[in-house]
Amino acid sequence: MKIGLISDTHSYLDEAVFEYFKDCDEIWHVGDFGSMEVIEQLAAFKPLRGVFGNIDHKDIRNLYPENLRFTCEDVDVWMTHIGGYPGKYSPLVREEIKKNPPKLFICGHSHILKVQFDAKLQLLHLNPGAAGKQGWHKQRTLMRFDIQADRIENLEVIELNPRW
Repeated sequence: MKIGLISDTHSYLDEAVFEYFKDCDEIWHVGDFGSMEVIEQLAAFKPLRGVFGNIDHKDIRNLYPENLRFTCEDVDVWMTHIGGYPGKYSPLVREEIKKNPPKLFICGHSHILKVQFDAKLQLLHLNPGAAGKQGWHKQRTLMRFDIQADRIENLEVIELNPRW
């Protein structure tokens, strides 16, 4: 499975996303879609999984959960918008993640691109940064990776044009 990972679009979807994700099997959006139009465009392009973010309104919250846990190939995946990172997980997920850690933990919210292995919990933490124009980040980013059986491989960070 080839996955396109995106977060924090805040109602702005760069046309380059479609080129970068053209060979992906699925797109995973980690919250703060910002608008139904972003969802509609992505869902019309590729199968879409997602979670709502703190800026998403009721229509989006009715479509997507706050936390999404699923298996892709043989990888246990947990997506949530506000999740923190290794050593500083959000109180909203901290206890559950310690009791039953996934292999891949993905969040957004911070607008900070992060790839970090949590040796204590034996999980890979990903935050694709922010792909939209709202926020304090200067560089807009995406990620792309493969899931092959129980392995996460070929992780790529993609830089879009700067925010301004």
